[in-house]
Amino acid sequence: MEKKHQEMLDRAFETGKQYEMKNGGCPQCTLAAIFDVLGQENDAVFKSATALADGVGLTGDGHCGALSGGTIAIGYLHGREKKDFGDMMKLVKANLLAKELRDRFVEKYGTVRCSDLQNRFFGRFYNLYDPEELQAAFAAGMLDTCSDVVGDVARMTVDILLEEKAKES
Repeated sequence: MEKKHQEMLDRAFETGKQYEMKNGGCPQCTLAAIFDVLGQENDAVFKSATALADGVGLTGDGHCGALSGGTIAIGYLHGREKKDFGDMMKLVKANLLAKELRDRFVEKYGTVRCSDLQNRFFGRFYNLYDPEELQAAFAAGMLDTCSDVVGDVARMTVDILLEEKAKES
C-alpha cells in the first residue's frame, strides 16, 4: 500500500473517531470523516444521515449507524442519479461496493445490528432515550467504543473507495 493511501486511511480513522467523541451521531461522523479525507462536501447528503444513528432513530433496531454513514458515502460517490434510474449496472456497482463494506464490518465485528453490537461490547442494550440509560451507556464506555467503530468504518470505506478509484484509472 502506498504511503499516501495509508495516510488517508489513518486520517479517516482519527477524524471519524474525533467527530464521534465531540459531536455524536455515528452516521454523520463517519460520513463527515470520509468526505473530509476525500475532499467531498454535500450538506444535503450529510443531513440525510442524521436519523440513522444507533440503528434507526436511536432505537438500536437496525444496522450500525457508522455502517450507514459509510454506505451513504459509497452510494453518493458510486450510486445512480435519478436520470439513470433505469441503469441497473449503476445499481449493481454501488451495491457491490456496499457489500464489500458490510463484509469487512462483519468480519471484524461479527454482526451489523446496533443492538447486537451493544450486547457484544457491553453485555446489554441501552435505551438512549432514557436519561438514566444514556448515563449508564456513557459510564460503560459507549462513547469510546462507538468512536472506534466510527473510525474503523470511515477507514474501511475510504479504503474501498480508493481501491475502486485505482481500478477505474
